[in-house]
Amino acid sequence: MIYQDKERRFAEMAGLTYLRMNLYHCGRKGCSGYNWRSSLGGFTIIELIIVIVILSIAALTAIPMMSSASSMQVRSATNLIMADLEYAKSMAITRGQNYSVVFNVGTDSYQIVDQNNNVIPHPVKTGFNYVMSFPNDSRLSRVDLTNVTFSGATVTFDCLGSPDNGGTVSLQAGNMTATVMVEPVTGYISSQ
Repeated sequence: MIYQDKERRFAEMAGLTYLRMNLYHCGRKGCSGYNWRSSLGGFTIIELIIVIVILSIAALTAIPMMSSASSMQVRSATNLIMADLEYAKSMAITRGQNYSVVFNVGTDSYQIVDQNNNVIPHPVKTGFNYVMSFPNDSRLSRVDLTNVTFSGATVTFDCLGSPDNGGTVSLQAGNMTATVMVEPVTGYISSQ
């Protein structure tokens, strides 16, 4: 067997020059061409390592995001309840009449009502009543109201912003829990 270098060509690509060689095998039946570039198809080990590293990084960022969905929903629901309690308190102060937040543990929902027990209109969602239902909100669908310690599951704010009683609202999603507290007399709202 004799290998001969019959043809040498240069190819320029991305500012680099490569030598392209076509080698021919010459034997009893004549010469047949053998192209080294076409026989070396596939991926290099460096390319495979880079792909594996990129996929590993993507997996490491996605897994904590999926596991923290419950904690994010509990935090969001806690902030929402605190904001709505503050809204009811500020409405009572500015309008000079009682406003209440009525919780329903069985349906995981609550609503804000005026002194005549009418559900008030939502200030942002035009045409809707101020009712918050966690199962009906895809952003908070994992959250459950586990316990409400207000008398009658209702807290009523007077024209000075003082609640008729203090109490807590407990929330849970997965293994994450949170508690919203309303202090008696002062109406100070906090969370744990």
